[in-house]
Amino acid sequence: MKIKGVLVPLITPFLDGKVDFESYKNMIKHYSDKGVAGFIPLATTGETPTLSDYEYESLLHKTIEYNEKKLPVYIGFGGNNTEKMAREINKFEKYNIQGLLSVCPYYNRPDQRGIYAHFKRLSEATPLDIILYNIPYRTGRNIENDTVRKLAELKNIVGIKDACGDFSQSTELLLNRPKDFSILTGEDAFFYNTLALGGDGGIMASAHLNTEKFIEVYNKMKNNDHIGAFEIWKEISNVIPLLFEEPNPAPIKYCLYKLGLIKSQEVRLPLVEISKTLADKLNKNL
Repeated sequence: MKIKGVLVPLITPFLDGKVDFESYKNMIKHYSDKGVAGFIPLATTGETPTLSDYEYESLLHKTIEYNEKKLPVYIGFGGNNTEKMAREINKFEKYNIQGLLSVCPYYNRPDQRGIYAHFKRLSEATPLDIILYNIPYRTGRNIENDTVRKLAELKNIVGIKDACGDFSQSTELLLNRPKDFSILTGEDAFFYNTLALGGDGGIMASAHLNTEKFIEVYNKMKNNDHIGAFEIWKEISNVIPLLFEEPNPAPIKYCLYKLGLIKSQEVRLPLVEISKTLADKLNKNL
């Protein structure tokens, strides 16, 4: 079944240095009630590199428990040691999840042949669905569109979170897309344009805020009300650059804290809380 709509890559709330599971439970209920299409926990926005193995497993368990089988869940699972990932990937099969979001291998800087072989190996190691995650400004490597189309031929590689940062590349993929393959923007500011070109939705950190309006934009675009969608988009798009003016997810955590959805704006080093200058800008929008 195609992945579509507005999916939220959940932040991981912290309180006094520990994972705040109470706030996490409140978040899942809050976004479920808003009508999001699914959750992506334990990805970049969830500060996964700073979590212990125990915290990672606990968050995985709690996501399933709090979600109560209501919405699709895709777990963030990335790395640059292909064989280690292939050995560990089957641990997810015991959970009631739809699949995994897996980022392009980082730091090693593989060429397109290596990127293809990496994801092919993961695909062969599990029956779970896999969403590719292309974000070259973080990984140092771009998954080229020809490689995406080749990977889409594998039966359980079902979509891509496209955060390539190059709208011409994103446009070409949308215009020459693989059959039965979901294209979801990870460039929040490209959401409207992606939908206009036939995209399936987005996995967007900024959808933590103005969630209902993101969903309304999606619904209006799917009903061919592009003008109505654009009017809403103009309302919510101006805040998006502010949410990424300093490292994600610190600005979003600040907003969620100010709105009372989480108890603290804590992030973990090497990230730090946002500056007063950015806080003042965000306060005007809040």
